[in-house]
Amino acid sequence: MELRDIEIFLTLAEELHFSRTAERLHITQARVSQAIKKQERSIGAALFERSSRQVRLTPLGEQLHRDLSAGYRRILRGIEDAKAAARGISGTLTLGTVGPHSLAFGDVIGLFESRCPDVRLRYREIQPPSPLDLLRSGDVDVAVLWLPVSEPDLTVGPILGVSPVLLMVSAAHPYAGRDSVCLEDLSKCAVVQGQRIPRGMEEVFNPYHTPSGRPVRRGPRISTWQEALSVVASGRAVAGVTGDVADFYPWPGLAFVPISDAPPCRWVLVWRTAAENSLIHAFVQTAADLATVRDQ
Repeated sequence: MELRDIEIFLTLAEELHFSRTAERLHITQARVSQAIKKQERSIGAALFERSSRQVRLTPLGEQLHRDLSAGYRRILRGIEDAKAAARGISGTLTLGTVGPHSLAFGDVIGLFESRCPDVRLRYREIQPPSPLDLLRSGDVDVAVLWLPVSEPDLTVGPILGVSPVLLMVSAAHPYAGRDSVCLEDLSKCAVVQGQRIPRGMEEVFNPYHTPSGRPVRRGPRISTWQEALSVVASGRAVAGVTGDVADFYPWPGLAFVPISDAPPCRWVLVWRTAAENSLIHAFVQTAADLATVRDQ
């Protein structure tokens, strides 16, 4: 199937009208009919149900539409990226990170800057209690977040790294002197609450129930990372955090204890699907290339 025929099929699948499809693509209605009949002969089954009143996709046509749409967008994006590369990518890309995580992924940033010297990187801090806000507002182009991210309007890219999960407690907390704790121990604690955070993302660090089903109490509601540090240091709550937080925030009033049975935290790139452009694609591709090299 040629690229033009794919375009005709996808457009007709959206318009469900032969005349409007022809007008939109600046071709004749006969060319549309010819392309669809050719595709149906090649596949061996009808893709559209036609009547004098309406045109609609068959179940097979719906399946083909789903399968072709993503691939077609990738092809177009690849062409646009090639054009951008030919004329040199430039502009500003805003990267959102949690705290100083830009330091943890400096290899990706360094390679991107060497590949795209005309792009200016700008940084914004993402607040863990509301990790999607800056993406949704458009203040961040690409965010470094933790899985799972299952929002329908967001695209998840390659995994950048994996971190162990620790329990951040007050230095005076009974758990502070332990070598480790387990998830069941959280039933005896109050954990901090986020603001606008998907439940799946929150439970990576602060679950609602222990593995045996015992509830985990919620403590103070926080809106910033700084508030989380202060609340925990005061002893009013505890919080699950990633292993690198112990290096970044060695406060005298805090202690960090490994959670022996907590699944590791996986960091990924996330961006708004509708806002994807050549700058975002170039940054994501850089991360993917580095991940491939590390896996070899």
